[in-house]
Amino acid sequence: MSNAVSALNSASFEGFATVTETGLRGMITLRGDLSSAKLKAAVKAATGAAIPDVRRVTTGKDGMAAWMSPDELLILCDYASVNDTIATLTAKLTGEHALAVNVSDARAVFRIAGDGAREVLAKLAPVDLSAGAFQAGDFRRSRIAQVAAAFWLNDDNSFELVCFRSVAQYVFDVLKVSAQPGGEVGFL
Repeated sequence: MSNAVSALNSASFEGFATVTETGLRGMITLRGDLSSAKLKAAVKAATGAAIPDVRRVTTGKDGMAAWMSPDELLILCDYASVNDTIATLTAKLTGEHALAVNVSDARAVFRIAGDGAREVLAKLAPVDLSAGAFQAGDFRRSRIAQVAAAFWLNDDNSFELVCFRSVAQYVFDVLKVSAQPGGEVGFL
């Protein structure tokens, strides 16, 4: 049996911000009625996180929940515990119209950190990333240059970005170009 590896083997680039592929991350697409008490209890039991508000991410003891659409969450957890997390969700959602699917190996995750992190991302995504408009816990589904992505701002002012594994190299490359020393815009 082969060992699981991340898309870019934790590749990293140091520019006016640091871009790092974070390695393996457990990710579950959870579809269902987000207002359902049963679904709320299932997410809480599996991650410790509450159901997030629209365009937000919440954090719990064992994972995170990110709002993807009116009937979809992205559950993030430790890669090694993703099957246990799905088992907890499935057990708690018995009788509920819902779906929990492991998408961990189909995605890649990047961290953009440092004083220029907002600027690196703002040059690539059509989202207002100014400090007044995008704050810790905010989450967006958007695009990075030409591909789909989702990202959020952590409490330490770093961003995490999720994209399809098939475009991980492209995303890493455009993030590196955006973070090149001398490419600072100085607007954010």
